[in-house]
Amino acid sequence: MTRLPLLSFPVRKIHSSAWLLVGLSSLLQVLLFPLPGLYIFSWVAFAPLIVALLRARPAGALEINGSVNLEPAKPMQAFLLAYTSGILWYAGTCYWIYNTMHQYGGLSVPFALLALFLFCLYLGLYHGFFGLLLSLAAGPGRDNRTVLVAAPFLWVAVELARTLVTGFPWNLLGTAQVDNMSLSRITTWTGVYGVSFEIMLVNVAVAAAFLVPKKRRSTLLIASLAAAAVLQAGRLVEAPTIPADRTALLVQENIPVDVTWTRDNFQRTLRELADLSITAASNAAADSKMGKTNLIVWPESPAPFFTSDPLFREPVSRTALDAHSWVVTGAIGNIPAMHSSTSASEVFNSAALIDPAGDWTARYDKIHLVPFGEYLPFPRLFAFAGGLTKEVGSFQMGTSRAPLVAGDSKLGVFICYESVFPGEVREFANHGAQVLVNLSNDGWYGDSGAYAQHLNQTRMRAIENDRWILSATDTGVTASIDPYGRTVARLPRKERGVLLAPYALTSVTTFYTRHGDWFAWLCAIISVAALLTRFTLHVKAGKKAETSS
Repeated sequence: MTRLPLLSFPVRKIHSSAWLLVGLSSLLQVLLFPLPGLYIFSWVAFAPLIVALLRARPAGALEINGSVNLEPAKPMQAFLLAYTSGILWYAGTCYWIYNTMHQYGGLSVPFALLALFLFCLYLGLYHGFFGLLLSLAAGPGRDNRTVLVAAPFLWVAVELARTLVTGFPWNLLGTAQVDNMSLSRITTWTGVYGVSFEIMLVNVAVAAAFLVPKKRRSTLLIASLAAAAVLQAGRLVEAPTIPADRTALLVQENIPVDVTWTRDNFQRTLRELADLSITAASNAAADSKMGKTNLIVWPESPAPFFTSDPLFREPVSRTALDAHSWVVTGAIGNIPAMHSSTSASEVFNSAALIDPAGDWTARYDKIHLVPFGEYLPFPRLFAFAGGLTKEVGSFQMGTSRAPLVAGDSKLGVFICYESVFPGEVREFANHGAQVLVNLSNDGWYGDSGAYAQHLNQTRMRAIENDRWILSATDTGVTASIDPYGRTVARLPRKERGVLLAPYALTSVTTFYTRHGDWFAWLCAIISVAALLTRFTLHVKAGKKAETSS
């Protein structure tokens, strides 16, 4: 009976050099994303991990020069190596989860650390699966050609799984090249996954240089690094200026997440925000260069702004009426129990639309909620995290991504971290949205790199869909983003103010907008085909060996 590689648990130890390579790869992966933001390392960050997977264990013999002869990792060894890399990567880039859970979620230090640890253990599995699949796709013996060809496809397939299965595609690899004007434009066809594929392809070439005989190493290494240099040079390309014929006022409220609300504080805050908005609109109208503002946007807010509360509705309506402008505001949408399908009131994380007459005309309810923030999955299992949910609330999911119609404009409004989902944001544009609006409260992240990571992912959505994005946040970064992903205007963080944000409407759709994640699915199909082919060849080889014996 043929024994499958997956069931052959490792009996030999992993060589120490493989662990060193995993550590190096993990460090480089962390440095790719803000705040370090050393994007140039994207072309080599995964090469040490790939080499480690393919040179992980001693073969039991020495080469002529006395060095250890190393062979590819067994499947479970490969999983362990890559899993370790994933845990370290998430700990290094998503460390802000600890502060969010501790400072705002009400968890004690040990439980907040435990939450971060469990988070890393869980999502690090995707790196582990990449290592496992890479090992299963490997050819016989030390033949690395098959696995090297398969690696970019396998990586994109794993990124797609991370997006669809766990719902946390934070910092997809391609986002590291959001400032690369030449390379990032392929996302209008493939989404961010196309850039991830390109980055991994170069990493494979760099890794291959250390897997071939030494006499060929220099040539291959020079060629792969030259390819990386050419692709990286796209960051030096200046994209053409895109004309903007409209102006929005993006209000950065700068309301602390943990503020204590009283009736007086609540009313004073709303009065200040309304006066700030109206004054800015009046000043813009008096400026011949700016002209009338088309839209005022208030962000997702930590304040208890309920759409049914007259104390909230009146100042917002006054803002729209006095500024003669459409207003979009973050709020808590609620359906009283008497109008709900259940016996209890339902609440939503919402964006409300108010017309220039002060009437509340439409609402978008957030569809993709934040686990452990806006709802608690598996309440019994994760009861220890209930403090965070008490702070934020138990929200219901919305059901529609139809644009909000504001006069002659169709607004695709999405809230907070919905911006990290490529396939979901593109639905707004595919349904006719002419400009995208992201309302966010990034105050939860504190001063960590998360706010900058979030901004880069939002910028990538602008490129994929060839749309302007108006990003209004509570504490920053509040910005106007053009279809090339450039922040053409922004406010300093942690300041209350109004941004005069230029933008334009467009109804042209990209290939990606129309067809979604076709490229990622193609990579997944090719990955499955490669694994099935390798499995078939292995079974045939086993039968042939049995016959010959």
